[in-house]
Amino acid sequence: MRGMGNMQGMMKQMQKMQKKMAEAQEELGEKQLEGTAGGGMVKVVVSGHKEVLEVNIDPSVIDPEDAEMLQDLIVIATNEAMAKAEELSNSTMGQFTKGLNLPGMF
Repeated sequence: MRGMGNMQGMMKQMQKMQKKMAEAQEELGEKQLEGTAGGGMVKVVVSGHKEVLEVNIDPSVIDPEDAEMLQDLIVIATNEAMAKAEELSNSTMGQFTKGLNLPGMF
């Protein structure tokens, strides 16, 4: 019967870890990360869940003759913000999988 006690203990630890993971996921969603381009002329804000929340464009960078430049700046700022969100997600959620060597995990 000793094995049953170990199993119950493991189950409690797993439930505790699941709760902490859920809390960490929630906190990630509340974080806001910013990417910029063009010296701050274009700013994109994303959540820790990698959702675009804001796009701010300085009016001076809007040139009807050069829409391609503005599009490039938006892409650059968005990619920078997403990379920051990915890094934050990996560092936050990676603490739960460290040392487990599970395929497909952080």
